Amino acid sequence: MELRPPNIQYEKGKYFMKKEKMNVFRMVMLAMMVAVGVVISPILRIEGMCPTAHLINIVCSVLMGPWYSLLCAIMIGVIRMLFMGIPPLALTGAVFGAFLSGVLYRLSGGKIICAVVGEIFGTGIIGSMVSYPVMAFLMGRDGLNAFFYTPMFLGATVMGGTAAYLFLKALSGSGLLAKFQLSLGAKVYDKRHVTTAKAD
Repeated sequence: MELRPPNIQYEKGKYFMKKEKMNVFRMVMLAMMVAVGVVISPILRIEGMCPTAHLINIVCSVLMGPWYSLLCAIMIGVIRMLFMGIPPLALTGAVFGAFLSGVLYRLSGGKIICAVVGEIFGTGIIGSMVSYPVMAFLMGRDGLNAFFYTPMFLGATVMGGTAAYLFLKALSGSGLLAKFQLSLGAKVYDKRHVTTAKAD
């Protein structure tokens, strides 16, 4: 079955989109991901746990790649810190997982589970350990140690990662994942839903 968004053109055996349209679409998608991430961030949140942030990180990584996911996580974190009074955990608990999720997704050749693993390791291990000196020395929190935030971060990433995995697998099964990636100029790994046959 051919899956081709209306703004995708076909020429010389390849699909493509005009760069200007693609850039606009990317910015719109990024803005939408940031907005959704900020709005849903209070769901199930306690300090050190924000499962919805990890859901957004993984989805953005798969749809747009590691750099856009990193930018999305930074923007969400800064907005939450400025307007919602969230401590720097909004950044330390998001940026490492966001980037590593996109990197592992690409290195694995498009395996969604690897994007989830990247988020869990990047946030649950790296992010939690970086959070300790930030909260202890910069924010003056007492009674912390290097692994204080690790259980909470791991729990949040597993919850958010599970939701993201189920959501992305549903998109992949319907062919919408490949359609979004194609429209955003991202590499499409699910070739079942994209044909390279000549256009009529």
